[in-house]
Amino acid sequence: MAIVLNQTQEMLRESALAFLRESAPVSTLRKLRDTRDETGFSPDLWHSFAELGFAGVLVAEEFGGSGLGAVEAGVIMEALGRTLAPTPFFSTAVLGALLISRCGNAAQQAQYLPAIAAGKHLTALAIDEQGTHRPERQALRAARQDGGFVLDGDKMFVIDGHVADTLIVAGRTAGGTDDADGISLFLVPRGSAGVSVERTVMADARNAARIRLRDVRVGDDAVLGPVGAAAGPLGQVLDLARAALASELVGIADEAFERTVQYLKERKQFGKIIGEFQALQHRAAHLFSEIEITRALVLRSQQKLDEAPAGPAALVSAAKARAGTTALLAVQEGVQMHGGMGMTDEFEIGFYMKRASAAQALLGDSHFHTQRWAVLRGY
Repeated sequence: MAIVLNQTQEMLRESALAFLRESAPVSTLRKLRDTRDETGFSPDLWHSFAELGFAGVLVAEEFGGSGLGAVEAGVIMEALGRTLAPTPFFSTAVLGALLISRCGNAAQQAQYLPAIAAGKHLTALAIDEQGTHRPERQALRAARQDGGFVLDGDKMFVIDGHVADTLIVAGRTAGGTDDADGISLFLVPRGSAGVSVERTVMADARNAARIRLRDVRVGDDAVLGPVGAAAGPLGQVLDLARAALASELVGIADEAFERTVQYLKERKQFGKIIGEFQALQHRAAHLFSEIEITRALVLRSQQKLDEAPAGPAALVSAAKARAGTTALLAVQEGVQMHGGMGMTDEFEIGFYMKRASAAQALLGDSHFHTQRWAVLRGY
């Protein structure tokens, strides 16, 4: 298979990018940040996003979605990376839709998926319990009681947790904190008794939350997938989400590069356009090469995920690790080549630096995925 987008995927990419550039430029994020908006995104923008079919890209057609795959989710994430548009796409249309599609029973799918595709229901995955991503480390306890479960524990870095209608909570029903077996997933309404949510705005002005669950009672119908055996399907969904994040990082790198090249063509120093200086040309050429290599790796990982969701775990980690380092290189070079102006809030390049730092850390930073790749490859 050629490592390029087909015509339909390219049209989807162009459609998403055109819509976001018109409806949600970086100034939208700036306004949400400066006004300390309580929601952190525009509900009207999200509804328009859903009307165009983007929210249901990973939802089966029988539930009102498009039934597409990792590549299509990736091209939308790339468009989001280029515009920095704050939406609940990743938390709901990627993580939520995938987990309910792959782990949910018929009743759960019928209840949640049409609403997700229509942009009427938001979800958030509550999985991390410490400062670094360790999905296998689950200390939150889920104890059997009275025909259901009682949940007790804390979660952090829950993306869009403060606005989610439903929290998808990973908890331990058996075994020790670091055991692969014994992990279960639960659908918990955010307003449930015993659930407290603290919004924590990240460095890039995006939404996250700390979630505390104390004596939270849920029925058997809240269990998402088999009890104690969620690690396998959860891992596959996390890999597709990581590949989607890698596409967002490619979009960030692309936009930072294009803005920097445009600045090099306009800024004069010592009576010359600074883009004429050979040293800056070499740095720009190197960055362009890094972005194109990363783009190919990310797309290949998504193509392999669409062929076999359980197969390309090492390839996904390679893509996420490289996308993180490439995006950080792009924004660092962008800020440096903008000179002192690059350090000011007036220039939007700083927004891309902040988002790149947050996105590369989400679901495992470059160090995490380099180590994971090495282990999976037998080193």
